[in-house]
Amino acid sequence: MTTDLSGTKWFKSSYSGGQTDCVEVAWLTDGQVGVRDSKNSSGPALVFAPAVWDTFANSVRQRRDF
Repeated sequence: MTTDLSGTKWFKSSYSGGQTDCVEVAWLTDGQVGVRDSKNSSGPALVFAPAVWDTFANSVRQRRDF
């Protein structure tokens, strides 16, 4: 399945501090989440189902060391 990502609004974490070596995320239709490399904005992107993204994000939140 191919997801049309044209016109997608991508964003970086506020923790990136303006760095260019970041991951960008986009909220897509049907709750899906897109993820791409900010250094290669025209390159491939991964698309995750909402439950998969939630599991990943919750795991990161539990392990962050600020």
